[in-house]
Amino acid sequence: MTPDADLPVFHLYGEPPKEHAFDVVHVETLVRAARHGWTIAPHRHRDLFQILVIGRGGGEMLTESGTLPFTAPVALLVPATVAHGFRFRRNETEGWVVSFTADVAQRLGDRAGEAITRFRALAADPVVPLGDDHARLDGLCCALADEQVFAREGHRLAMRGCLALLAVGVARRALARPHDRAAGPESDPVVEALRRLIEQHFRVERQLGFYADRLSMTPGRLNEHVKRITGVTAGHLIRQRVVTEAKRKLAFTAQPIHEIGQELTFPDPSHFTRFFRRQTGTTPHEFREQGGG
Repeated sequence: MTPDADLPVFHLYGEPPKEHAFDVVHVETLVRAARHGWTIAPHRHRDLFQILVIGRGGGEMLTESGTLPFTAPVALLVPATVAHGFRFRRNETEGWVVSFTADVAQRLGDRAGEAITRFRALAADPVVPLGDDHARLDGLCCALADEQVFAREGHRLAMRGCLALLAVGVARRALARPHDRAAGPESDPVVEALRRLIEQHFRVERQLGFYADRLSMTPGRLNEHVKRITGVTAGHLIRQRVVTEAKRKLAFTAQPIHEIGQELTFPDPSHFTRFFRRQTGTTPHEFREQGGG
């Protein structure tokens, strides 16, 4: 695979990354693969997680640890920031690509961060045979597409319900697999330990040194290690978690903006506004007025 530093970063494949992507659930067929000659070159998604549900055909998944063949019916798991690509069997392969942002993934779990941690762990072995469950999971993808296209009353809630059922169904199939493959890059113990620390402390600690000390590393070494594994720095992961929490409160609560900043331990509203605008390109007030994105 191409060296990490040379890999393009996309929102959806071929689209420029969105710094403030939030509350996104998107589904489509393999139309992008067909447009690109059934080959998706190695790349990363900054904030999107993906589940591909392949019902016909097959191909190869390109990962940081090697090339993995797959044959339908199968699901393919892609966490955010992980390098990946595909070579599908030309004019034969059919399926769905379901994409969703980290904030949506977080709300799928019973506890904060649980769903993302579980997804990353399962995606260490990203090819999940679906067997007899394919028809039901394919139906959920069809329902997702129907809600997306027609955008009827309550469609956002309906799409998240379909996504939750799809994620649970794929997770159950993944947990039923024999565990005979080597763990992938996202099972890296340092990265996972950092994610757990961020989840525990992001509201009050944003200094890289705090996390590096607890991992018995220098800040420079921690940043270098995380960048090599995930494609983004440790500082980016910390800031992104703060931004995600701020967006969640702005979009889904009526809590005053200055109180949100206080909860996230910004010294005053102006500091919170500057931080939010630097990370997202918009102010907290504008983000809320735009309906969360």
